[in-house]
Amino acid sequence: MHKDISEILVSQQEIDDICTTLGKQLTKDYEGKNPLLVGLLKGCVPFMSDLSKKIDLKLEQAYMSVSSYHGGISSSGNVNIKMDLDISIQDRDVIIVEDIVDTANTIVTIINLFKHRGAKSVKVATLLDKPAGRTQTYEPEYVGKTIPKAFVVGYGLDFDEYYRNLPYVGILKPEVYKK
Repeated sequence: MHKDISEILVSQQEIDDICTTLGKQLTKDYEGKNPLLVGLLKGCVPFMSDLSKKIDLKLEQAYMSVSSYHGGISSSGNVNIKMDLDISIQDRDVIIVEDIVDTANTIVTIINLFKHRGAKSVKVATLLDKPAGRTQTYEPEYVGKTIPKAFVVGYGLDFDEYYRNLPYVGILKPEVYKK
C-alpha cells in the first residue's frame, strides 16, 4: 500500500497533535453541555475514535452512513443516506465528525437535515479541509488541517474501500486510480 502513496500530507504524529488540539478546544467550547458526536461513516471512524478520547466531557456518540462518492475519485453530487441516526437530535448540541470536507455537498445536506430535525446547534469538526474542492460555500468550525486539491487516502479515507488502514494521510498516485 505504501508504495501507492506519492506524498504523506499528514503524519501519524500530526494526526495525534490535531486530535489533542481539537479535543481541548471542543472541551472548552462545550463546557457544561453534553454534546452528541455524529460520525459520518466509514471514513470518520479512526478520527472520531481518537478525537473523542481527547474531549474531556460527558458526550454521546452516534453514526450515520452517508455518501456522495459512489466509487471513483469525485463526488457524484447526490447525497445518499444509507443508514440514519437511531436517536433523536431534538434540542441537542451536535458535532458532526468528518474525515474530510471537500465539495461540502454532504456536510451542508446533513447540517440542514439536523436543523430541520430540531438540533439546538450543529457544528463540524473535520480532520481535513479541502476548500479548493468546494462546490458550495461552507467553512467548518473546527479544522485539523487544510490541504490542497489532491486525492488523499489513509486514516479512514479510501479509494474503492482500500487504504483506510494507513496510519497517515497521503496523496494517492494517479496511476493507481486511473487504471
